[in-house]
Amino acid sequence: MALTLYNTLHRKKEKFVPLDATGKTVTLYTCGPTVYNFMHIGNLRSFLFEDILKRTLIFSGYDVKHVMNITDVGHLTGEDDDSGEDKMLKGARREGKTVWEVADFYTAAFKHDYLVMNMTAPFIWCKATDHIAEQVSMIQTLEKKKFTYFAGGNVYFDTSKLKDYGKLAKLDLKAEEKGKTKARVEKDVHKKSSHDFVLWFTKSKFDDQEMKWESPWGVGYPGWHIECSAMATKYLGSQFDIHCGGIDHIPIHHTNEIAQSEAALGVKTWAAFWLHNEFLVIGAGEKMAKSGENFLTLDVLKGRGIEPLDYRFFCLGTHYRNPLMFSWEALDGARTARKRLVEKVLELKKEGAVALAKIGVGGQSYVDLFAAAVFDDMNTPRALALVWDVLRDEKLNASEKYSVLLRYDCVLGFGLADLAEDKIPAAVLTLAQERLKARLGKEWKKSDELRDQIKELGYIVGDTKEGFELKKI
Repeated sequence: MALTLYNTLHRKKEKFVPLDATGKTVTLYTCGPTVYNFMHIGNLRSFLFEDILKRTLIFSGYDVKHVMNITDVGHLTGEDDDSGEDKMLKGARREGKTVWEVADFYTAAFKHDYLVMNMTAPFIWCKATDHIAEQVSMIQTLEKKKFTYFAGGNVYFDTSKLKDYGKLAKLDLKAEEKGKTKARVEKDVHKKSSHDFVLWFTKSKFDDQEMKWESPWGVGYPGWHIECSAMATKYLGSQFDIHCGGIDHIPIHHTNEIAQSEAALGVKTWAAFWLHNEFLVIGAGEKMAKSGENFLTLDVLKGRGIEPLDYRFFCLGTHYRNPLMFSWEALDGARTARKRLVEKVLELKKEGAVALAKIGVGGQSYVDLFAAAVFDDMNTPRALALVWDVLRDEKLNASEKYSVLLRYDCVLGFGLADLAEDKIPAAVLTLAQERLKARLGKEWKKSDELRDQIKELGYIVGDTKEGFELKKI
């Protein structure tokens, strides 16, 4: 059964075939967080879509080499025109911390949210500030190939030198230069074209930026786009299989990544597939954003009794390429549905259900239907519907139902295999999650205090590679 994915580059579903000659390994790069604030639940929808993609690829039989960046420098508030201030600097000013402290804290917070949403960790996490040398090297290559110009103290990418610039976003460059986007040049008089973008900022701009490095063009720091090109190339090579992100990345960030990467590497197609998810929207079609009043985090949901896996269930009820309409009523519905699923699985285990090494003909037909759903551009709504079909089917015994659901859960990620009747109290789990968050943030005193609180409730917490484990005293 062929896996098909919607390729934004060609605006259609295409059969996925990896570049790997053996056909076994898939290379995947996903745009990670800019760590200047907590991730809102709209951000987390993007990371969840990428997690489902990775799980689907693994379900298909592939090994997945997944790389995700951590943006801790260079991402400007005016991201469409190289204007505004660095988002890290904005976070530091807001909190009275150094940019390095802000980056460390929110990186730890993001990884905590990633874990409690049951998303599988990347093969490689890579921070922009750990890869300045690679970024400088790529800019130097572009300079040697005459794709750059130096003006006003900054190094720019000259988009006029690339014939197919804008192919991902289907940009009509001539029409745009004559229209309103020409005003963007006025915001930076050094740009030759509104579409040109900064590869390296020097001290002539943002003099109060804390993160600065020596470079052939002067002391400064890289632009946002170059980091992804440099790190993806370092870890995945000059060509790789899939690049992901939100739809907001299509017209600027991903378009510029493609331009500078293909120009520097001399390849026609840098990433074979480009996948993008739609926004989480609230109110009258308004997307969730950190700058608005609709900034909701997992902690806000938990305050309303919505667990991270409830939110995961909620997201999977809408296809990733469709806008996801937020409402508390819909979240309550997802919470109720997931609770019902958990209860049904525990009932199966009470009936003596065990994971079967081999599923019978009836159960296999459901596995095939599920595969058809997720292999069709990750149709998770259809996949979720099959969960209830399996539970209602009286022709399947408890073990077969349980085994089929475990197969489903390899993609859906609800942790069904770990369910137990004697479950750990929610208060203990919350404290353990807070302790993990403290440890990731290197808040050792707080971590010890939380460990003692957990012990007072009758449990011992231990650290594992995946996060933590709890044992009753």
